[in-house]
Amino acid sequence: MKIAVFSAKPYDERFLKAPAEESGHELVFFEERLTATTAILTAGFAGVCVFVNDHVDAVVLGTLAKNGVRLLLLRCAGFNNVDLAAAESFNISVRRVPAYSPYAVAEHALALIFTLNRKTHRAFNRVREGNFSLDGLLGFDIHGSTAGFIGTGKIGCLTAQPLAAMGCRVLGYDPYPADGFSKIGEYTKLETLLAESDIISLHCPLTPATRHLINRDTLKLMKTGVMLINTSRGGLIDSEDLIEALKTGKIGYVGLDVYEQEAEVFFEDLSGEIIQDDVLQRLVTFPNVLITSHQAFFTDTAMRNITATTLANIEDFLAGRSTAAEVKAKKG
Repeated sequence: MKIAVFSAKPYDERFLKAPAEESGHELVFFEERLTATTAILTAGFAGVCVFVNDHVDAVVLGTLAKNGVRLLLLRCAGFNNVDLAAAESFNISVRRVPAYSPYAVAEHALALIFTLNRKTHRAFNRVREGNFSLDGLLGFDIHGSTAGFIGTGKIGCLTAQPLAAMGCRVLGYDPYPADGFSKIGEYTKLETLLAESDIISLHCPLTPATRHLINRDTLKLMKTGVMLINTSRGGLIDSEDLIEALKTGKIGYVGLDVYEQEAEVFFEDLSGEIIQDDVLQRLVTFPNVLITSHQAFFTDTAMRNITATTLANIEDFLAGRSTAAEVKAKKG
């Protein structure tokens, strides 16, 4: 099968190309994101492979269908960037990678928590400059703190377990409770979690119901000085409201691996350019904000798993098999 791979970086080609060729598939890699403008590049391809910041709306899907594309492969778990109803109307099968490495994302969330708390990133830079002062590096004991998890799926549970083992009280909120979480912490109302947590970590998908879940109103419910972590989707947080909460001191620490308007910035080297996103530029000026470039998933294990599942999705499609990896629009 001939497949166009968009938003392709050197590491995507390194992990995907050889296994695909061994399976008899031809992959052509495009560094560009898939948009209404670049969709023309899909002519002659039976499949398209995309990532988190590719834009796959009805217009793009219409072009894909016109060009003969029958399969849309997602190299990720989330599918909020795809118009599933339009894909179905154009008879394009959409298949994702439901789980590549929940451990990788959980480990990164923990890294953000510990780094922000003990300010190891700032200490590293100080020591390199010969500054061994401890002023400004004061942290707090994780032991005895309350950690709240909005979303208690596999990643949420894996992030919560080490904190519980360290002596944290663990709270969870999820419309779809998981049995595993009840062994780690206690479920509560969202308002209670926001009011009682010292650390709040987001582990939920981006849907119309969760968009800007963290906003001016929900921020007001939080403890003054709370730590907020997001390794899920940038749209869960209203960034401008977050900036206001940082300016007033309501929020004490922020760790972001995702950002609502990341598509034009993340995964790119813009070190020699003027970044035009004023909101992002304001966020990075805060000394208590730590931003990483959507790298929580990025381990060799995860990349190998993404490759294996993507290739399996191709074979399942060609064999006419419907699997748990296939994503369809909800009816009604």
